[in-house]
Amino acid sequence: MSRLPDPQDPLFKRLNSSIEFDLRLWPQDIAGSRAHVEALRKAGVLSDDEATKLDEGLARVAAELERGEFEVSSDDEDIHIAVERRLTEIVGPVGGKLHTGRSRNDQVVTDMQLYVRERCAEARRLVATLAGRLIELAERHADWPVPGYTHLQRAQPVYLGHHLLAYFWMLSRDGRRFEGANSRVARMALGAGALAGSNWELDRQAAAEELGFEGPARNSLDAVSSRDFVLEYLAAASICATHLSRLGSELVLWSSSEFGFCEPADAFSSGSSLMPQKKNPDAAELLRAKAPRVLGAFATLAGVMHALPLAYSKDLQEDKEALFDAVDTLEDCLRAADGMLAGLRFDRERMASAAADELLGATDVADLLVRRGVPFREAHGVVGGLVREALEHGVSLSELSREQLAAHSDLLDEEFYEVLGSVRLLESKRSEGGTASERVREQLEAAREELAGLRA
Repeated sequence: MSRLPDPQDPLFKRLNSSIEFDLRLWPQDIAGSRAHVEALRKAGVLSDDEATKLDEGLARVAAELERGEFEVSSDDEDIHIAVERRLTEIVGPVGGKLHTGRSRNDQVVTDMQLYVRERCAEARRLVATLAGRLIELAERHADWPVPGYTHLQRAQPVYLGHHLLAYFWMLSRDGRRFEGANSRVARMALGAGALAGSNWELDRQAAAEELGFEGPARNSLDAVSSRDFVLEYLAAASICATHLSRLGSELVLWSSSEFGFCEPADAFSSGSSLMPQKKNPDAAELLRAKAPRVLGAFATLAGVMHALPLAYSKDLQEDKEALFDAVDTLEDCLRAADGMLAGLRFDRERMASAAADELLGATDVADLLVRRGVPFREAHGVVGGLVREALEHGVSLSELSREQLAAHSDLLDEEFYEVLGSVRLLESKRSEGGTASERVREQLEAAREELAGLRA
């Protein structure tokens, strides 16, 4: 007789059920169950015939799930109960032996560990694909001048290749974060039982190796109550989505009429329901908007875990919907970003015209004075006065006369005008990591090496 003879309230039953969203864990649940069958066989809990029957039954359940023929019962609270219920229908009472030596507590963590490892690997693959796209674009536009901005105000010119490579390095760190998150899902929870371990001497090391883990978890309490591996994935995903949002935001600005630096492909744009002339960069806007959604998943699980006592509590069921939504959102965004960049067209003349703004050379003029012995703070003030005078007279810096220059500093001569040339402004940034052509070529070489590591 059940400990709870009264039926569950329908409202609680619905609240308590997770089958609607954890059904996607069936490949991991089947894999963990098959490994557990072998462990039970080795421990003598199952005969060889029973183990074979269970393994074949699990293969049949997997085939039904794969083909979409699996019918969920109203009593299937979660994927674990659903699989065991269907297995027992297929193989008979021996199906009830499958749960020997394990709890849903260690079972669900093992499923989640397998799932997170797979999604870390897929995220890293998608990141590497997008990073490769950025390298291709950077190589193709290595010497295209474009203004660099601070505070969304023109600051100093850079090459477009240099600008695109900034996103490559962000993504390379994202890829390494997913690699790190994956490496820390190394210890399998299966065999930890409900919280204290199992009465059965199961070969957990063999089961761990069969499932691709380094070994079993060191502590049964930690095994069933920890979700830091999910938080690590969500943290990496949040940072990656934030990087995509910054890329999307710049492309929204750059594709506007006011900038006119690029035009998104039709396949990743939308028209207006009212205004026939519109071409909206909706894909880029969605990259910007999806990032808080992924971050929200991290905040959700961090909130669930906050102050939660050991070992298992039903609160932990809330790890799944947040994770699944973040996985789907991030992977779609990475694919969309790659497709969007593949069809993006840049306007070289428009960018070059904006980059030729002589005010972008103000810092270089200050550095010219520094090379002639003027302290930088004093030089900064001198050039600020020159800029103010040029703006007040409605002229460019190079249109200031020698007499006007001398009124600000007797150290300014013909080289002042030479410094303002756009090519010189770009090629003078020779410090390591700078935008000079030589440094961009070095970056590209380093980026290709890094990409090979991401793809490994």
